[in-house]
Amino acid sequence: MILNFLRAVVPLFSLFTGGFSLNHSRPDIVNIGAIFSFGTINGRVARIAMNAAIEDVNSDPSILGGSKLVLSVHDSNYSGFLSIMGGLKYMETDTVAIIGPQVSEMAHILSHLANELHVPMLSLTALDPRLSSLEYPYFIQTAPNDLFLMTAIADMVSYFGYRDVVALYTDTDQSRGSITALGDKLVERRCRISYKAVLSPDTLVTHEEIIKQLVKVSFMESRVIVVDAFPKNGLLVLDMARKLGMLEKGYVWIATSWLSTLLDSTPVSKEVSMSIQGLLTFRPHIPNSQRKTAFLARWNKLSNGSIGLNPYGLYAYDTVYMIANAVNVFLNQGGRISFSNDSKLNGLHGGALNLGALSVFDEGEQLRDNILRTNMTGLTGNISFGSDKSIMNPAYDILNVIGKDFKQIGYWSNYSGLSVLPPEILYTRAPNRSSSNQQLSGVVWPGKTKVKPRGWVFPHNGRRLRIGVPDRVSYKAFVSLNEKTNKIEGYCIDVFLAAIKLLPYAVPHEFILFGDKHKNPSYMELIRMIRSNVFDAAVGDITIVMNRTRIVDFTQPYIESGLVVVAPVRRTKYSAWAFLRPFTPLMWVVTLAFLLIIGVVVWILEHRINDEFRGPPKKQFITILWFGFSTMFFAHRENTMSTSGRMVVIIWLFVVLITTSSYTASLTSILTVQQLAPSITGIDTLITSNDLIGYQEGSFAENYLTEELNIAKSRLVALGSPEEYADALNERRVDAVVDERPYVDLFLSDNCMFQIVGGEFKKSGWGFAFPRDSPLAVDMSTAILTLSENGELHEIRDKWLNARACGLPSFNDSEQEQVQLKSFWGLFLICGVACFFALLINLCFILKKFNRYFPRQSDSWSMGIQRFLSFVDDKELEKPKNKLKRKHLETHLQVQASN
Repeated sequence: MILNFLRAVVPLFSLFTGGFSLNHSRPDIVNIGAIFSFGTINGRVARIAMNAAIEDVNSDPSILGGSKLVLSVHDSNYSGFLSIMGGLKYMETDTVAIIGPQVSEMAHILSHLANELHVPMLSLTALDPRLSSLEYPYFIQTAPNDLFLMTAIADMVSYFGYRDVVALYTDTDQSRGSITALGDKLVERRCRISYKAVLSPDTLVTHEEIIKQLVKVSFMESRVIVVDAFPKNGLLVLDMARKLGMLEKGYVWIATSWLSTLLDSTPVSKEVSMSIQGLLTFRPHIPNSQRKTAFLARWNKLSNGSIGLNPYGLYAYDTVYMIANAVNVFLNQGGRISFSNDSKLNGLHGGALNLGALSVFDEGEQLRDNILRTNMTGLTGNISFGSDKSIMNPAYDILNVIGKDFKQIGYWSNYSGLSVLPPEILYTRAPNRSSSNQQLSGVVWPGKTKVKPRGWVFPHNGRRLRIGVPDRVSYKAFVSLNEKTNKIEGYCIDVFLAAIKLLPYAVPHEFILFGDKHKNPSYMELIRMIRSNVFDAAVGDITIVMNRTRIVDFTQPYIESGLVVVAPVRRTKYSAWAFLRPFTPLMWVVTLAFLLIIGVVVWILEHRINDEFRGPPKKQFITILWFGFSTMFFAHRENTMSTSGRMVVIIWLFVVLITTSSYTASLTSILTVQQLAPSITGIDTLITSNDLIGYQEGSFAENYLTEELNIAKSRLVALGSPEEYADALNERRVDAVVDERPYVDLFLSDNCMFQIVGGEFKKSGWGFAFPRDSPLAVDMSTAILTLSENGELHEIRDKWLNARACGLPSFNDSEQEQVQLKSFWGLFLICGVACFFALLINLCFILKKFNRYFPRQSDSWSMGIQRFLSFVDDKELEKPKNKLKRKHLETHLQVQASN
């Protein structure tokens, strides 16, 4: 506050003291210079903006406290030599800072001079990322350098799902550095620059050279083209591309900020407009503000309508203000602007160049540090520098060219990546670079289509795709050469051809057999031949495993696979307790408990009316046990006379029928499995044993067994054909075979005396192999998924791999054959409920009769209970009608016996 007060008071005080000033140490004039080619768009815009800034700074005494900022301009006129001369001129005229040079080539040279003479150089257009390095401490980029622009392009390329990019650029320092940065950023996103088309610098390039490079680009696979050039060259490239038909559907053209700068500042003809339709371009993002709006309103007057304002004009204006503020802080700190001769140049006095006149800015380091500590709000928004001397929080508008105008499709910021919201809104939120948060609006692409181009086509260079195919000597249903037709066919070939038909472009190809026709080839060697460019792809029964994915890219699996163990069926010894295995222990306990429960329940229901359930206690106990267990075999001799007893017995006999039938079926199954079960039960058994293991020659199973499972190679036996499998297993040359499931299914369909033991392990799948980062792998994966969804993949499998099943039981956990209680708890519940209600009804009848024959007396409770138990134990008297019937029956039986 005190400093601002002094700034306001000092000019007034000077009026009354005859010009005496408290700031007596402040110079009257502060010189700065500018080096531009003022015939270029950015040179013209920057000159107008810098002059406006100088005028505004000098009209505001609070900025420099009465000192006058003087700007000298030097026109390099597209010449590097003149740029160097301009730099040398400023170094001998007490210039405290230089704005420029305009291009990075000169910045690399003049930065060494600035380092020596301590004169800060500030450039808003020399944006080579390499210029921000520690090698150039006095060079400051006052606009976002191209590293951020290339990061934005890489993010957008990744967002649209493209993987290959063609870079077309001029052979200058700035473009080379920018394209190098683009390549690095693309690699971070698993993308790449597949081809670099280099053009001569601006004044040297010819039409013939551009056409030659564009023709080369047209033969590339990638249709995503990034153009980094000067506006004049860029328009020429696009015009030639339009005439060659390269601005039609299928292409993606991305221009760096040169195109937005051109359209912001100059009108374009109808012909030029046709050459830029559907292009994507970038523009430094300038947030809206009152100061920006006011300056835009002034621009027509400042420029006399000669040129439009672009973002670099705003950066030029702010650059002047950065210098003015830094000088003001420097002077307020008591600094004095002084220059001294460089002792290293003392021997260079005289001569035409007079290099000895060059002077060192003694306080240049302090002024540079003040500039890097800038923290102000300018026309371009908040301005500050990071530790790497780059502008903080850089952002870009992402634009789609339609007609002569732009369509804003989104923004890119170093804070949150791609978005449809302006960066200044996102700055109020937590940074979020998740894929779901990256968003852009719809694009009108070249050819006036809204359908996103594929970004890749098969190259039209006349060469067919060379596809390596394993020349199998076994399992030829998967892939083989038909000697009658001399065509390669099989399940894998049919899947590949069906997928190729679904691609929206032609893929000329030829199948080339790989192998010696004597044994199955090495699939790893086939994969390596793709990397060495012997083959462009490989089609066949190729398993997707980790060490292969490090070399090539695979498509989506078109068939599931996994290693399994095959063993011969052999007899095993019977177990002495095998008869107990059909039921689980809990099932046995519950069944035996119900046998006793049923015996007790029936005894209670029949005891008072049935003589067979009466007698001495020992006899009654034996009757209970006998009746319960004899029902298991339907061999009970005792008759039941009560209705409730008969109901319980009927329900229980139904339960017995179901359980005994299940027991018999389960025991039969278990004994059959015991008879046929192999001694090997899965891969775990093989690992812990010393059994010999067979594997298919050429398969990845050998490496997996030795490297992953640590099985000694001496235990492995290579086998070639299904016949060798069967012979080796039957002759006990191997104890088991480890192979992939599709092969095993075919093998077992003709060899039913062998069986898969255990489950699948090392699950994987088969896919087609392509070179790393091949877009064809992605398109073929989509086609394979389509085949799977429409059922065609299943039809092809049925055609070639329709194997019949042998129907033998699989040897997994034997508990699956056991009868468990959870399957029968409903039956036992019904039986238990029936017993409960039968006992309850019987108790009610007994109580009723007891109360009738023994009216309630004044006996004690113990006497009453004894009398009731005695009544229950007594035999129930028969009704007279029943006695007459029984007597008549006995008489009739006696008569028949006497006759």
